[in-house]
Amino acid sequence: MKKHSKRFKEALKIVKSEKAYNLDEALASMSKTPAVKFDETVELNFRLGVDPKQSTQMVRGTVRLPNGSGKKVRVIVFTENAQAALDAGAEFAGLKDMIEKVQGGWMDFDVAISTTSAMKEVRSLARVLGPRGLMPNPKSGTVSDDVISAIQDVKAGRVEYKMDKTANMAVVVGKRSFEASKLKENAEAALKSVLESRPDGIKGQYITNVTLASTMGPGLKLSSDLYTSKSR
Repeated sequence: MKKHSKRFKEALKIVKSEKAYNLDEALASMSKTPAVKFDETVELNFRLGVDPKQSTQMVRGTVRLPNGSGKKVRVIVFTENAQAALDAGAEFAGLKDMIEKVQGGWMDFDVAISTTSAMKEVRSLARVLGPRGLMPNPKSGTVSDDVISAIQDVKAGRVEYKMDKTANMAVVVGKRSFEASKLKENAEAALKSVLESRPDGIKGQYITNVTLASTMGPGLKLSSDLYTSKSR
């Protein structure tokens, strides 16, 4: 049996497992739970009513959070014009030198962006970057010839989400230190984006459950009014 910390047990006294919260209530309850020594990430955790074995029912997308994610994102850009990418705010940029570095095991970055032409060589990194969710992809806006805009989007708070093999999905909506109003705006943007990412042909309920949770805290179940009426 999994053992929980004293702090987590205290948090469970505040969170009502039988209650379905609206966003204001969930954020207020989360703010009352005991804090830890670091600034926890806040996420929406989705349970989706899709078949993860069907490629046509894969759910993935990006959302630009209006108040940012609160995370400092390290960006690498695969491009022939490294200086332009560095001037735009990328931490690392280059092509063959960066590819060799990544192939050697270096992974000190959070987001990888590539120009269209560079993808011919970047594809050699698929086995390295793919399993980590870092492979540049046009659908996530990380394959682009407008590198400056792509970097700015990532730095401004664009986050990527992707359903796992069990039809679960987490979307970052900020940090616990954010004001409740800012977390709410981010959460609403994330909910809207996920609803708009519904694959065609899904029968039945698209989203079956959503919880709001901080890194070390319990999940607060959100009211189905936030997603079912819009997902039918």
